[in-house]
Amino acid sequence: MGEAILIASGKGGVGKTVFAANMGAALAKSGASVVLIDMNIGMRNLDICMGLESRVIYDLTDAIIGICSLKKALVKDRRFESLYLISAAQTQEKAKITPAEMRDLCQELKEKHDYVIIDAPSGIGAELRLAAAGADRAVIVTTAEYGALRDADALDRVLERIGIVSRSFVVNDVKEELLSRGAVPDLQEISESMRIPMAGVIPHENNVIVSVNIGVPVVMEEGSYFERNFRRIIQRILQC
Repeated sequence: MGEAILIASGKGGVGKTVFAANMGAALAKSGASVVLIDMNIGMRNLDICMGLESRVIYDLTDAIIGICSLKKALVKDRRFESLYLISAAQTQEKAKITPAEMRDLCQELKEKHDYVIIDAPSGIGAELRLAAAGADRAVIVTTAEYGALRDADALDRVLERIGIVSRSFVVNDVKEELLSRGAVPDLQEISESMRIPMAGVIPHENNVIVSVNIGVPVVMEEGSYFERNFRRIIQRILQC
C-alpha cells in the first residue's frame, strides 16, 4: 500500500507547486511509482512545471464524475519509468468533488503506486480540506518571511485538527545574503516558530525559475547540489 502526501502552503507564491513537482520527480528517479495530483482547481500549474500541459486531455473531475476512467486521466511522464500526473480542472464551475470521493481516489491510487503527491491550494479554506481528505502526511512549504511563517503556523493547526499527524515543513527560496544581514528570520527562529520538524532548507536558485518555464524539474540534473539536497529533504519527510 502506498502513501498520500499533501504539499501545502499558508500563502501563495512560496514555491509549493515547484516543490511538489520536484518531489515527485526525485521519488520517480529513485525507482518509486508516483502519481502527482494537482488540486489547484481553476488555477492549475503543475502540468506546466512538469512540461506536460500539451498532453492533458482529461482531468481529475472527469475521472471522478465518470466522464473518463481513472487510467485515462493519468498522464504518463515519458522521462520516467513510473511517474504520472492527474491535472486539476481548468475552471471552478466544472469541479464538483466531495471529500469522500477524494479519499476513495487516493485509496485506489495507493493500491497501485508507492506515492501520491497532492499539490494543495494555498490557504486554509474548504479547498485545502478537500485536497487533504485522502492524505496520510503533510509537508508545509514556507519562506523566511514573518507573514509566510504566521500563515504556515495557522495552516499547521488546521492540518492537526483535520487529523494529519505526520507533518513537517520546508523553508524554500532562502537567500543567504539576507540571512547573513539579519534581514529575514534566521533558521533557529523559524524552527522555534513552528511546532513540527523542519525537513530542510532550499536555497534561492535562478535555475529553478528556468526549470519551471521549460517544464523540466531541476532535480533531473544528475549530481547537482539541488538534487542531493532534495533527496535528503525527502528522506527526512518520510521519517517524520
